Amino acid sequence: MSGQSSGCGFLMSVVVHGDSALNEQEKELNQRLRRLYPAVNENETPLPRSWSPKDKFSYIGLSQNNLRVHYKGHGKTPKDAASVRATHPIPAACGVYYFEVKIISKGRDGYMGIGLSAQGVNMNRLPGWDKHSYGYHGDDGHSFCSSGTGQPYGPTFTTGDVIGCCVNLINNTCFYTKNGHSLGIAFTDLPPNLYPTVGLQTPGEVVDANFGQHPFVFDIEDYMREWRTKIQAQIDRFPIGEREGEWQSMIQKMVASYLVHHSYCATAEAFAKSTNQTVHEELASIKNRQKIQKLVLSGRMGEAIETTQQLYPSLLERNPDLLFMLKVRQFIEMVNGTDSEVRCLGGRSPKSQDSYPGSPRPFSSPSHKSSSSQSYLTGFDSNCCNGVTSSKSHSSSPHSHKPCPPVSGSAPDISLNGSRSQLPITSNDIDMEVDHFTNGVTESSSNGFLNGTSKHATEPDDCDTDMEVESAQSKRQLCGGSQAAIERMIHFGRELQSMSEHLRRECGKNSANKKMLKDAFSLLAYSDPWNSPVGYQLDAIQREPVCSTLNSAILETHNLPKQPPLAQAVGQAAQCLAFMARTGSGSCAFASVDDYLH
Repeated sequence: MSGQSSGCGFLMSVVVHGDSALNEQEKELNQRLRRLYPAVNENETPLPRSWSPKDKFSYIGLSQNNLRVHYKGHGKTPKDAASVRATHPIPAACGVYYFEVKIISKGRDGYMGIGLSAQGVNMNRLPGWDKHSYGYHGDDGHSFCSSGTGQPYGPTFTTGDVIGCCVNLINNTCFYTKNGHSLGIAFTDLPPNLYPTVGLQTPGEVVDANFGQHPFVFDIEDYMREWRTKIQAQIDRFPIGEREGEWQSMIQKMVASYLVHHSYCATAEAFAKSTNQTVHEELASIKNRQKIQKLVLSGRMGEAIETTQQLYPSLLERNPDLLFMLKVRQFIEMVNGTDSEVRCLGGRSPKSQDSYPGSPRPFSSPSHKSSSSQSYLTGFDSNCCNGVTSSKSHSSSPHSHKPCPPVSGSAPDISLNGSRSQLPITSNDIDMEVDHFTNGVTESSSNGFLNGTSKHATEPDDCDTDMEVESAQSKRQLCGGSQAAIERMIHFGRELQSMSEHLRRECGKNSANKKMLKDAFSLLAYSDPWNSPVGYQLDAIQREPVCSTLNSAILETHNLPKQPPLAQAVGQAAQCLAFMARTGSGSCAFASVDDYLH
């Protein structure tokens, strides 16, 4: 029995390690394909990743994850030829597409063809012999373009050679490579929706495909860079003519409206003044939205909800789905330990950086002492949970707040997920556009901080900084580690479930709300939610769409656009590129909107 157990254990170990290796290979493949073809949406147009076990002639055998092809026919006449197509056609959004085939064995005669074919082309033939079929053959080095008669093209190829096939979807041409060297254009005027194809004809022929599973022998990325430069030069040369002044004025208006939309008060005022424009929203209104955005981006959702209800009393009542989304985000921030209600219960007394209903008084920059692992954080009050006093009672809703016990002194020591932090109170004023906020700490990017841990804060001279940050991250605990906070979070979750059921009864089923709640509750299924499959919800960057949705809803109450014209223009450009991809215009691959924005 012990021998059998040992054998079973060994087999299980082999299986587990095998699965792990496969997962790593799949991860590497995904990363390489995303880097090579960033414009491709694989939900709509999947990339070829292997040969198709269904789209092949019977004399073709597949193995090794359908990447190895071997011939298993008689191989006596051309009627014994056999081919196989890839699982998917080449998407136009690739712009430039490339795959390689390694000749494992040339077999008896080396009658092998590598190329492309359309769906429906006869697979009882080598690629290139029929209409909408194109191939480069190893026995004579000829290229075959929809014809049984080949044309001299390149050298022959045999065992050990690596043959690449590059399809340019911008000018509809194809060239081949041999062992990393280009052989020049083989085909022109190619039709769309071609599949990578390989054909064999004599016994012993074996080839392996590389659709991105491994680095390519040929430097295809250098070729792609050439075409990206060409396309961007075409865009830059687009003629503006006599309308340059009109375009300049329009762009300035778009920029100004964008700054106002996102509540960049100081910048919006300065820009409007320098370009002789008028801001079409009252400064107080902009600052109110700024207050709420700061709270959402810092993870203090309870305060954000209450502030919204104070400043815009009927907004959330009229938008129950919006309120539900905010509550779900508040639950996630409770898990994260960042929402005011759980920070309070953990002995941490957050303070809103704003005094309501006054002007904003944002956070000052964090400072660090190199002599210890303490973090000095600002933006907290020592005697208030939410920084907001509401005349309304919300005891029956999931965001009801309880006052925190007062904490004496201007720099109280608190527990931050198992580590001690000191919170000096400061009144330094800065504008929101300088930084985003997470956990009440300034950061230089929206996801720079997670649960009180800084990624981008000013680094002290001490070389132990990285170790301290890593240690702080490793000590992250549910709701900041407070048992009372965990109980409050669970109670809040029950109220959220009740709210979901009430919404379903009143407004009907909502699949988006159902999934949102399910994903949020799924965080509790893991001992370390931050590193779980649903842990992405805890990333600070996930606050941004919530912030944007709430901001748009507020703007609607002022009869202002939900989206600034600049965002609409960017969205339209992205949709145009997606339409180009669907209609087979390969140049869309090298015209990314993000390339110009960044």
